Amino acid sequence: MAKSLSKMTAIIFITFFLSLLFPGNSQTFSRNLPRKSLGLKREKLSHLHFYFHDIVSGRNPTAVRVASANMTNTSATGFGFVAMIDDPLTAGPNLSSKLVGRAQGIYASAALEEVGLLMVLNYAFFEGKYNGSTLSILGRNTVLSPVREMPIVGGSGLFRFARGYAQAKTVWFDVRSGDAVVEYNVYVLHY
Repeated sequence: MAKSLSKMTAIIFITFFLSLLFPGNSQTFSRNLPRKSLGLKREKLSHLHFYFHDIVSGRNPTAVRVASANMTNTSATGFGFVAMIDDPLTAGPNLSSKLVGRAQGIYASAALEEVGLLMVLNYAFFEGKYNGSTLSILGRNTVLSPVREMPIVGGSGLFRFARGYAQAKTVWFDVRSGDAVVEYNVYVLHY
């Protein structure tokens, strides 16, 4: 009886130990992976420079208001409006410059005391080696500040595991139409 009990204890211990070393996929919630298993090599720092064209006027706007609050029209900051965008990203400040991608997502007026937008965007690139890759922005944009900084919170394609920041600087703004051109310098760490 003692021998069979010690054999049973040994089998249970070995099974438990092996399950720690070689967890089964069907019952494993998480596990650590070596970076190489996902093809991750050395981390790089890239600098991207482009222009964002926010067109709210005319027959073909690229940014449209999709929601607003009762108080939005009486608020000095436009507090409460939400806009959906699909803005062109170009290599130069003119809309006729080479198209390198699109800014797709939403921005919303989220500040009562100043013009401050919540930006939730994907920069979808289709130029050169970045074709099919995206960067995701989630942050605050105080549009009347000379330079704004917003975090890069992720990405896809060549920008998997991305992190960094984007600096925005308004190049041109038309008070009547609301159209704007914004210069972006993006610094991103990625593999």
